[in-house]
Parts: sequence; structure tokens; C-alpha cells
Amino acid sequence: MFALIPQLTAVWRARSLCGVLIRREVSARYAGTSLGVVWAYLQPCLTVAAYYLVFDVVFAMRMGAGAPTEAVGTYLIAGMLPWMAFADALARGMSSLVESAGVLQKNALPPMMFPVRSVLASALVFAPLLLLLVVAYAPLHGFAAAVLAFPLLVLAQTLLCALWGAVLAILAAALRDTLQVVAFTLSLGIFVSPVLFPAHLFPAGWEWVLWVNPMTPWVTAYQAVLLQGTWPPASAWLGVFAWLAAGAVLLEVLLRRCHDQLVDWL
Repeated sequence: MFALIPQLTAVWRARSLCGVLIRREVSARYAGTSLGVVWAYLQPCLTVAAYYLVFDVVFAMRMGAGAPTEAVGTYLIAGMLPWMAFADALARGMSSLVESAGVLQKNALPPMMFPVRSVLASALVFAPLLLLLVVAYAPLHGFAAAVLAFPLLVLAQTLLCALWGAVLAILAAALRDTLQVVAFTLSLGIFVSPVLFPAHLFPAGWEWVLWVNPMTPWVTAYQAVLLQGTWPPASAWLGVFAWLAAGAVLLEVLLRRCHDQLVDWL
């Protein structure tokens, strides 16, 4: 990783500046509102509450045999909140370089600091909410030992978004159409994942399509921990490591090939 490691080292050395930029990004999103950064946490919480109210309370919908839980809303929330965190972090990371073009053109800053900043700003909001799911789902998992895997999964998801957010940020700098293509893909990606339905309901012979979605391993792992109190299956861990490794390798290749031209593209 002869190109990636120096970038990460430069980001680490500028961690104080990065911390300031993270706080400014979070506060700037809701500047001028009466509730301020509270909106960052309130919106996901209201979405989760709506799922629970509609599916579990109003309609009292139940899932069929073979599902990890009976209540539809309870099942949806376990995958929907991680998906919301993933989509938000990836989208913000992808647009970070384009939005910071003026700063990068005038200052000798490590370009990778900006995708990292945006992803960490998103994680600052969603990571605490994801960890709160452990408490909210306690009646189902009973604080089994498998819960210890949950913080590791949240950390790995943040790393996933940082790697792939940086990859997409470089591609967006080279070709602005990347922003539109990925935004459209994220709007459809939730339907090709086990977020809305258990994986066993996917058409036979097409299950592999689910694993093209990078969030499938994470959603499968979250559901195993929260809904069943069991350790994530080996297939989920394998998918996690595969997507992290693929992101690191692709980012290394892109940094090697276009590091000198990156600021010019902006």
C-alpha cells in the first residue's frame, strides 16, 4: 500500500484539523435551525419510530416461518438503520472532494482527509444510534455474548464507508456522472439486500445477487446479533473482510494512478 499508507499517515498527522472540520461539518448542516445538531439524531430516530408504529403497532404485521423474528417492524429496523448510516456516509464521502475543491486548490492538504472527514461526521451521528439498538433489542438477544461483535461491526462499517467513499470521491472528481449513478444505485440497493425481507425469500439461484451489495454481510451480521443473539455466520464475516480488502486495493490503485492529477480534476 505504497500510496494509501502515506495518505493515511498524513491524515493522522492532521487529526486535530480533521477533528475541527468534522465538528464544523456536522454543525453546518443544521446551521440556522432552532434545534441545531439535534436534527441529525432526530430524523433517523423518527424514521425508526415510524417503522415500528406502522408495522408493529398499527398493522401488527407478522413475518412467515423461517424469519428471525415475527414482528415486521422489528425486523426492518435492524437492517434499515445500518443501511441509512451506510447510504449517508457513502454519499457524503463521495461528494467530499468535489465540494472541497476550493480548499484543496489553495492548500497543501492530504486529499483523503476530506472523505475521511465526511464519513466520520456521518458516523458521529449514526454510530451512537446503531449502538443503542443493542439496548433496544435486549428482550430478543438477552445481552448474549454475541453482542460483543456489534461494536466491531459498526467500526468495520465505518471503515467500509471511508474506503469506498474515498474511491467514489476520486471517481467523482474525474467524472461528475459518478455522483448521479451512485445516488440512483443507493436508492435501489436496499431492494437487493436482506433489509426488507429475509435472504431465504430471494428467488432460488439468485441469492448471489444479494452479495453484490456491500451491505449484505453487515445486515446479515446485525440481524444475527440483534434478533437471535447469535454470532454472525462465517459467510457474513467473509463478506465483511472481502469488501474491506477490495476497497483498500482499489483505493491504492486509484491513488497510484491519479494522485498527481486529482487536484487538477477538481
